[in-house]
Amino acid sequence: MPYFPYETVDVFTDRPFGGNPLAVFTDARGLSDAQMQALAAEMNYSETTFVLPPDDPANDARVRIFHRTAEMPFAGHPNVGTACVLARHGRDRDGVLRFEQKAGLVEIAVERDAAGAVTGAIIAAPQALSLGIDLPVAEIAACAGLSANDIVTAAHKPVHASVGVKFVLTQVKPEALAGATPDLTVFRELVRQHGELAGRLSLFLYARDGDMIRARMFAPLAGTWEDPATGSASAALGALLLSLDGDDKAALTITQGVEMGRPSLLKVTSWRAEDGYHSRVGGSCTPMFRGEALI
Repeated sequence: MPYFPYETVDVFTDRPFGGNPLAVFTDARGLSDAQMQALAAEMNYSETTFVLPPDDPANDARVRIFHRTAEMPFAGHPNVGTACVLARHGRDRDGVLRFEQKAGLVEIAVERDAAGAVTGAIIAAPQALSLGIDLPVAEIAACAGLSANDIVTAAHKPVHASVGVKFVLTQVKPEALAGATPDLTVFRELVRQHGELAGRLSLFLYARDGDMIRARMFAPLAGTWEDPATGSASAALGALLLSLDGDDKAALTITQGVEMGRPSLLKVTSWRAEDGYHSRVGGSCTPMFRGEALI
């Protein structure tokens, strides 16, 4: 019976027991789709990654990302964490990794300290910003146990946005953020009413103070009651705010996970290109555990 090695890391933090945990199966050859999904559910993290040989040898790996109930086309902290794990095994090329994913090619710059130790990574989201439907303010507020008055709509209404995976980005008053609590019944009803959501609703709440952001993310329908660090949503937010502010480039510092006791720090840079608004997101990564799965 084969053994499949894995490592876990805490992502978007420079110390253990902060940030967003991730399990990385460093050689997933021989695992079926069903086994990958079962392992992700067993690990019970917001995401688990499975590293496979690339389809194009010009790239470094094909990386599949699963949350507890389904596969994802792209995600932020899984790419940062997987890149750090592989770079620690010497699998980067001059500090760069290129991952093939369902949403497109993800290019990652590995960060090292003066001694050459891997400390973090910066990923480029694979797609330009795309916007979908606006969602009703009252219903989105109810999803988070808030009132409609807690939602800030001066810049934008709650909007379906993506740079590779979709989130509902919603600005809230700073004093409301800490009191948000997901209501599973309302989440289910909103998805039932809006077929455009395709059964998936990940709600990213944020409060803005200039270039400083405080955020929380809830995706209870996918088994993630709250996420301590959501790189893909942060990248989408950076691109959205840049598009609304009207500048050519911008940088954000995003703090998330505080209410969970897992503080996370994400750095987002966004820029305007000919094909739209793009983002990079990066941060630190801390090794935690190593093991083997017997399948």
